[in-house]
Amino acid sequence: MSTENALLTILIDKINNDTLVLPTLPEIAVRVRQAADDPEVNLMQMSEVISHDPALAARMIKVANSAFLGRTVKVNTLNQAVTRIGLRQVKNVATAMAMEQLFVSQNKLIKTYMDKAWQKTLKVACQAITTMDFYLRINKHTSLNKDTITLASLVFNIGVLPILTEAENHPEVFANPSFLAHAIQKLGGRIGGAIMREWGFTEEFVEVAESWANPNYKPGHVCYVDFIRVGAIVEGILQVSDKAAALHIYEEKGVLGSVDMFYDDAYQDMLNDIKAAFS
Repeated sequence: MSTENALLTILIDKINNDTLVLPTLPEIAVRVRQAADDPEVNLMQMSEVISHDPALAARMIKVANSAFLGRTVKVNTLNQAVTRIGLRQVKNVATAMAMEQLFVSQNKLIKTYMDKAWQKTLKVACQAITTMDFYLRINKHTSLNKDTITLASLVFNIGVLPILTEAENHPEVFANPSFLAHAIQKLGGRIGGAIMREWGFTEEFVEVAESWANPNYKPGHVCYVDFIRVGAIVEGILQVSDKAAALHIYEEKGVLGSVDMFYDDAYQDMLNDIKAAFS
């Protein structure tokens, strides 16, 4: 058995036996989520929790000032940022912002893969969030919302992490990068769903992680998976034979007002603002 096939077998066995080591949610994200779930918590207390991570606090202010939230008056303090974002939204926004902490490694080669994976995630996320913003302008009574897509679009590819970590223990597989791509394509969704369940996330996040790259998953209703797929198609991360035709499917479904929206100045302005919020 080749090294690549052996590693793939190891991964599958560990998944089936529930022994694959899954990444843990960053500590600051755990604390924020616990605080948000406390019915007694107030905005001042939430600000105090977030303030223990200066980088996260700075990013929360950046998000609060972004056009993504539709505000023009700038906030300057964390308390103001949390107040603007709101307790319900801050749970998912703060968790999303903490995701980058997971894409790190002491191994230089692994770090390269991690960096590339995170940059791909950001590209898809910015497209998905922008597309959602335009969708919500037309569909005002949908249950879909910005704070959920913000987090969903930053965890959709979380399944790559255990694969890269496992591969780190078998350096010889890095001689064949196409193997890693194959392993991620074959197992990434399954592992991603397992991580979402392990973290106690709701089914909509499990659905995104498990199904975004599955061509056989075609829900009849508009869901968060659609926006992740649109972002991945636009960025060339979800490979399709005809990008225009693939996007037209989402126009017919009602996810996109028009495929021409991606070229509009208003869309590009919003996209750039969201990119700046995550930079």
